[in-house]
Amino acid sequence: MTRFVSGVVLALAAVAAIVWLPLVALRVLAAVVAGAAAVEYASAAGVTRDVSRALVVVMAAVTCWWLGMPAFASMAAATAIALAWLAVEVLLFGHDIARAAAAVAGAVYVGGPLGLLVAIHARTSWKVTLLLIATVVVSDTAQYYSGRAFGRHPLAPVVSPKKTIEGAIGGLVAAALFMALAGSRILVGEAPVPLALLGLSMAAVGICGDLFESSLKRRAGLKDSSALIPGHGGVLDRIDALLFVTPLFYLYLRDLP
Repeated sequence: MTRFVSGVVLALAAVAAIVWLPLVALRVLAAVVAGAAAVEYASAAGVTRDVSRALVVVMAAVTCWWLGMPAFASMAAATAIALAWLAVEVLLFGHDIARAAAAVAGAVYVGGPLGLLVAIHARTSWKVTLLLIATVVVSDTAQYYSGRAFGRHPLAPVVSPKKTIEGAIGGLVAAALFMALAGSRILVGEAPVPLALLGLSMAAVGICGDLFESSLKRRAGLKDSSALIPGHGGVLDRIDALLFVTPLFYLYLRDLP
């Protein structure tokens, strides 16, 4: 019951923010979410130095803020700062390349996609933004129930023992159908077949995002990224698939007239 109530509250809050918040406020909210998710990422990635953890959080939020502006300059600025930060981690703190890269990756992994989510909203409309999120939710839900009903063969037993091939297939099919039907109404002029292929690709990439975060948690010995959301774990647990899907969706929209 706690999980259900938390899920409903989160969904309503997300929809309300996307539909009614002005763009600047939405960028602020996305940056806050990026910072919260970056805290969890830092713990899972083994970024233990206080200064490095703080930089992970700050840079994830800053990257999200900049990429929320649909302009090439924002990407250039984020890249320049990421390179400068990498140099500081290696030359000033004396970290090896792998550890320094893990810290810098937090900004890319968390801040980048959330910034692109805001950029999608700015470039299109709240309906397109909700289409993206709804496709991820539909796929995740279909994976869960298909896995429970038909799951027999593990998809990635070492990383996520509960995920099954049957569940993944259910998520792929559901996302393709949903995007073909809902996408053709929102992305006017787009044919159902390309949209179905987009939905299929989004589901596949989302599964990769889910497994990626599961791998981070398993390596760190964590069940959930945090206990921030009752019944759901942490922020990163809720947006792991969305983080991987958003750049793909952004690239698709960029090629539209």
